[in-house]
Amino acid sequence: MRIEDVAGKIDVDATVKAVALGRIGLGVGYSLTPTLALRAWPGRPASTAGDAALLRMMARSTGGRDIGLGLGALLALKHGGSVRGWLEAAMLADVADAVAILVAFKHLRRPRAVLMLAAALGTAAAGQRLARAVG
Repeated sequence: MRIEDVAGKIDVDATVKAVALGRIGLGVGYSLTPTLALRAWPGRPASTAGDAALLRMMARSTGGRDIGLGLGALLALKHGGSVRGWLEAAMLADVADAVAILVAFKHLRRPRAVLMLAAALGTAAAGQRLARAVG
């Protein structure tokens, strides 16, 4: 299946696979190396060991979510299931990330918060377009 794009035509199945694999890769990174992954987050460093453990737990949870969403899309694609639902779920997760950033925005380090907000909104918009393309 193909859709028109600014650069011409793109293969929707290949794009779904690339997005899903990217989400899985990000999820694996967050799950296996949460301390490293947290360096990109816009919040402040933990001040206690308990806070650090909580942040690592949240990073791993986010990683597990992304692994699940990516695997779900790949398995649906492989078995002829509904890929659109998985893409829409991922899009909603990205929107939830954006809302969480906006709620805490005034307490976050500005450059990283702006970058993470742009990433969340960008992936949500791309997910919406891809979900429409798969029908």
